[in-house]
Amino acid sequence: MAPPVKDGPRVNNDITARLVRLVDAEGNMSGVYKLDDALREASGVGLDLVEVSPNAEPPVCKILDYGRFKYEAQKKKNEARKKQKIIEVKEIKLRPAIEQHDYDVKMRAVRKFLEEGDKVKVTLRFRGREMAHQDLGAKVLARVRDDLGEEVKIEQSPRMEGRQMVMVMAPR
Repeated sequence: MAPPVKDGPRVNNDITARLVRLVDAEGNMSGVYKLDDALREASGVGLDLVEVSPNAEPPVCKILDYGRFKYEAQKKKNEARKKQKIIEVKEIKLRPAIEQHDYDVKMRAVRKFLEEGDKVKVTLRFRGREMAHQDLGAKVLARVRDDLGEEVKIEQSPRMEGRQMVMVMAPR
């Protein structure tokens, strides 16, 4: 059975290079050392020898506290994940013969979604004989587009999908 593969940088006796470029605990470049001498330097100050740039010639190793190094790397990774925003596509459903108040309520919801950074899919559903008057639906979607004006970028202009007319908008 193969030994387990270790992730992360090589530390102390795991380093395989014979010569290493050494960076001391203060961050100053010390020069090129034999691996044994570099390990002796690290243990002399009570810290670990960590290979920070294995692809360099010779590899760059730094004298530092490996436990703290791992902790700070994990903290940085968690902070980056916390700042990430997942963009969702929210859907608003309208009808061709929508009344003014209902339209205003829907538009408030659209604006709220856009302020939160989400995309909005406006779906206009036709029922029965309304299919014969698709121009009314197109006017409603044009009104939505005009009311939002410069706040949005139209990602997908109005198009028919079966009995629905669909338009997708994203915040600017």
